Amino acid sequence: MKVYLVLPLVAFALAACEREDREYRANPMTAESQEKIALVPLSAGPSGPTEYRSGLGKEYEENAFHISQGQRFYTWFNCNGCHANGGGGSGPALMDDRWIYGGQIENIVQTIREGRPNGMPSFRRKIPDDQIWEIAAYVRSMGRNVPKAAAPGRKDDMSPGPAEQRRPPGQVIDGGQVPPSAQMPQ
Repeated sequence: MKVYLVLPLVAFALAACEREDREYRANPMTAESQEKIALVPLSAGPSGPTEYRSGLGKEYEENAFHISQGQRFYTWFNCNGCHANGGGGSGPALMDDRWIYGGQIENIVQTIREGRPNGMPSFRRKIPDDQIWEIAAYVRSMGRNVPKAAAPGRKDDMSPGPAEQRRPPGQVIDGGQVPPSAQMPQ
């Protein structure tokens, strides 16, 4: 008799549980997000440049799974070859607060997708769009620009500082501005 009472309660409790909603299949490479990003705050006329941000960045930056996938893709696609674990090599450093083309996730996605003059190749149609977003989220985590709960721990032996989730939050300085680390001492 008690079994008949407990069984519906257990079924109700299991039905009430929520699971994380995760897509296991990547979107095809032809379905990339359409972002309109301004690289500098300058524009013709009195108003600033028109931008359109899809809001996908928040979904990737606040999800530990996406950031850890980005960390894996960062190694797989040999980003270390130019950016040397984020500290800079033949490519610019990714751990500091200095960004030539903007440090928001949409700017980083555009840089990976389109490439930049003098070295950064374009990865459009070579890397699926969701993987580009994951790599960009990981790059943002290097500069301490993601929530602590989502930030990955460093696996590399080259990092002289503590892991990302143990550092204080960073501040992004967009292109065209001088970051505090590059200013002359007073």
